[in-house]
Amino acid sequence: MNIDQVTPIFDEQDKLFMQKAMELAAQAEALGEVPVGAVLVKDGEIIAQGYNRSIIDNDATAHAEIQTLRQAGKLLDNYRLLDTTLYVTLEPCPMCAGALLHSRVKRVVFGASDLKAGAAGTVLNLFKSDAAFHYAQVEGGLMVDECREQLQAFFKRRRKEIKAQKEAKRLQEQNKQG
Repeated sequence: MNIDQVTPIFDEQDKLFMQKAMELAAQAEALGEVPVGAVLVKDGEIIAQGYNRSIIDNDATAHAEIQTLRQAGKLLDNYRLLDTTLYVTLEPCPMCAGALLHSRVKRVVFGASDLKAGAAGTVLNLFKSDAAFHYAQVEGGLMVDECREQLQAFFKRRRKEIKAQKEAKRLQEQNKQG
């Protein structure tokens, strides 16, 4: 049987760590960022955490996973994060998947699949690539409904805000002309 066809079994501890990642995602959203949060766990303890900061930091690499890996590397004084598990609310993109492979994270657990840029099996799978020099256990779908809803609510609200801004600008232009 192909490992990708096996349904992962998550325990209560997995759910607690994903809940923490969702709380971090909410912090990102409060700052106007796409709500993605991540925590890195070693020996049953959170050693690092992060959330998306690309917009506020003007840094395309400031994804939740990268923020978390940077913090953990400093804490452990090593970029190799052996025997760790990363919990993230959205499937890693190619950049983050590459960083996770380079940092030797043992297990990656994500909530919602990323239909546009998922690099853990949805669009492509860098973790299974012949070019990968390290392999991580990847499990998707933990609290998938909650993670997906968090993201969908954000984008729905964002679309409404953009539409309202366009309408306000249009009315303002009309008032100037009339």
